[in-house]
Amino acid sequence: MGATGTDRPNYITPAGLAALRAEYEALFAGERPRLVETVSWAAGNGDRSENGDYLYGKKRLREIDRRLGWLSKRMKAARVIDPTATVDRGRVWFGATVTIADENDNERVVTLVGDDETDAGSGRIGWHAPIARALRGAAVGDLRRVDLPAGERAYEVVAIAYPTA
Repeated sequence: MGATGTDRPNYITPAGLAALRAEYEALFAGERPRLVETVSWAAGNGDRSENGDYLYGKKRLREIDRRLGWLSKRMKAARVIDPTATVDRGRVWFGATVTIADENDNERVVTLVGDDETDAGSGRIGWHAPIARALRGAAVGDLRRVDLPAGERAYEVVAIAYPTA
């Protein structure tokens, strides 16, 4: 199975689960009922084959229903881990914000989050991403090698931080 399969735990932060729930609620209680109303209205207007509101509405309903199904599965499979409760803060574990430096001393800050919470632009990388797998369990000063599409890279762990309660 792939990265979104159920072959491994779906670790997620409390904030990440809240974001999934908020999206589910917005679709289920907000957009979907409004769209059903529009489709019903458009269906009553006669010829459906050339009715843009009807055709677009039905297509969007299918998209929403697929997304709701996916969100539901991800929330059911979620294992919430609160990074503020991490005991061993001297090593890189789920929820850690890690400063790493490459061979040229270029520093980068990444936070290890659930795969459903990733946002590369803000440095939030998924728990199962190659760099996150390489950093797991590392302490400050450790050197870790990562196989990336561009080739192998080595990173030194410069700092480790966890959110506080």
